[in-house]
Amino acid sequence: MVKRLSALLLVLFSASLAAAPGSRLWGTGGVTTIEGSAGGGLVPMAVLTGYASDREWGASIALSHAPLDDYTVDVTAAALNWRNRIEVSVARQTLDLDTLGAALNEDELQQDIFGLKLRLFGDVLYGRYGQWSLGIQHKRNRTFTVPEAVGAEDDSGTDLYLAGSKVFLAGLFDRNLLVNGVVRGTRANQGGLLGFGGDENDSYELVFEGSAGVFVTRQWLVGGEYRQKPDNLGFAEEDDWYDLFVAWVPNRHLAVTAAWVNLGGIAGLDDQQGGYLSLQGSF
Repeated sequence: MVKRLSALLLVLFSASLAAAPGSRLWGTGGVTTIEGSAGGGLVPMAVLTGYASDREWGASIALSHAPLDDYTVDVTAAALNWRNRIEVSVARQTLDLDTLGAALNEDELQQDIFGLKLRLFGDVLYGRYGQWSLGIQHKRNRTFTVPEAVGAEDDSGTDLYLAGSKVFLAGLFDRNLLVNGVVRGTRANQGGLLGFGGDENDSYELVFEGSAGVFVTRQWLVGGEYRQKPDNLGFAEEDDWYDLFVAWVPNRHLAVTAAWVNLGGIAGLDDQQGGYLSLQGSF
């Protein structure tokens, strides 16, 4: 992970000398979620990655790392923004089975996520009703032995979500306030790392996700996220996710997010919580 972070920092420094990241206002591209799309850490937003305006292209790359009590989550992601209308993203998630690995004869679980987000209408800053986007994420599990053994029906699935985001200027305590809500249709177990569908439920379920944050200064955003989850597998109850985060955006090229996350029970091991660090570069 340290080597990958160092490599990303080198790429960011090189790009900052040669490329303009776009002309949209500071912080309006969000950061990168664990599924590769623009948003917070756990929850997508209606904004599109980077700072490209309606006449520009933009892109971002990100690395995320979350050591939990019994697992470690790593994510590598990249996204492309075409004229602030369409976002295309790809992500690789890895869940290291630090505690269960020997018992399951498996060191890690992996999945690939291919995302597409369309900005429908509005603007996160100036739109009366904020900005609204429709997103789709196709997820493909690369290590299906464990998910199949615990009752998952499929090794791939597709999530569909509608997101609305709004920044209220001079809102809470005269600071800019970001509010975001998402409705998602999904069959994913633990976001897809434990497959899709199960013995308890194999149908799509509507779940809610939300986030909110306050811009303490132009460069610092503090807030929290909540993500509801389906509960498809009989062998272990699946809990909702939530976090508390601090994001630092020193310029349009770089965003750093630190958080405390609680992912609840995962594969029978309860109370999985820990730190989260994400580094994103925009071009």
